[in-house]
Amino acid sequence: MSGPNPPSWDSTSSLPRDALGKYDRLVAASYTRKHASPLHPSEIAALRLSSPRSRPVVAAVMNLRSIIIAIAERIGLPDPVLRAAIALRVAQLSRRLVAAGPYEERVVAALMAGTPIAHYPEAANAQHYGLPAEFFGLMLGPQRKYSCCLYDRASTLAEAEEDALAQTAAHADLQDGQRILDLGCGWGSLSLWLAARFPRAEIVAVANAPAQHRYIEAEAARRGFSGLHVLTAEMTNFAPPGRFDRIVAVELFEHMANWAALLGRIHDWLVRDGRLFVHLFCHRARPYRFELDTPRDWAARHFLTGGIMPSQGLIRAVDSPFTVAEEWRWSGMHYRRTALDWLARFDSNQAAIMPLLAAAYGTEAPLWRRRWRLLLLGLAGVFGARGGADWGVSHYRLHPR
Repeated sequence: MSGPNPPSWDSTSSLPRDALGKYDRLVAASYTRKHASPLHPSEIAALRLSSPRSRPVVAAVMNLRSIIIAIAERIGLPDPVLRAAIALRVAQLSRRLVAAGPYEERVVAALMAGTPIAHYPEAANAQHYGLPAEFFGLMLGPQRKYSCCLYDRASTLAEAEEDALAQTAAHADLQDGQRILDLGCGWGSLSLWLAARFPRAEIVAVANAPAQHRYIEAEAARRGFSGLHVLTAEMTNFAPPGRFDRIVAVELFEHMANWAALLGRIHDWLVRDGRLFVHLFCHRARPYRFELDTPRDWAARHFLTGGIMPSQGLIRAVDSPFTVAEEWRWSGMHYRRTALDWLARFDSNQAAIMPLLAAAYGTEAPLWRRRWRLLLLGLAGVFGARGGADWGVSHYRLHPR
């Protein structure tokens, strides 16, 4: 990697003073304390808003946002009000996420290295996959791609799914006859797409939840895909069957805490000239965690427990046995359109969706209907901010060192 050498972690004095603001000093000091839990980057970044001069304004903004979210959850609010509240939150967050200094991503990467591979793997399953496959069939597109779609040429969600899958396969250099491992495969959109086009490929799809496993397996049987095999596993203890020519991870690393440990494992699952492809949603400059212990972090409590918003350069800062050979960037506007298309389907299919929510959440079904709508509106607001310039999607093809 070009640029200045990464800091040593023996002491904060090893960092150049001009690169060592309050944020970096606190993080480095925390990291060097033995037998102590390191402070999360987002917790330390919040100190920048805690000066006596800024505290009343920040408190007023946070309280207003909390009140609006509480009302939106419990009784509902018109979408224009919700969009305005989301825009206020995103603008406030953007002010905090100023352009990262030269050591920022490496500090965060070093902190991540001292954690488990995933903090709360069971939470993601409960939050996203406690609902049946039918729910996602009513909200997502026809291929059930539960990740960003591509609208460069597409005018519909179905077309955007197809274009995103095709570009993913191209960026990952996937070809017929390969042995391909699809980590965190969601509802199988990529694995099923590959099986339809590469009949001689052996594809192993790793699902997070039994509901995903059952759905993908049934689809593969229905369509006669004998080369597609499905496993259910968590990344914390997954051991694949053999080695692979290509490994693909689409919106998986955002749910992982220790990227270095996971990348080390993945390296051992590849053949010598194999390749890893990673698709991330990320901020252009600064990574931050979704904090479960922070009452104001609504997304962490309900949908992204233990997750991280990576930065575009974070994967290069992680100490791993890979090098980034190629990289591509999608504007955040693609995720904005994806979320709005999901929302349109969610709203238009309410008659079929509400019984599914009632079966999963009981009397709280109306509450969870509003929460799902807030999630989709929030996705559109975040990724659409500043014309998609700050938050977006990055593709990386990684080669073993």
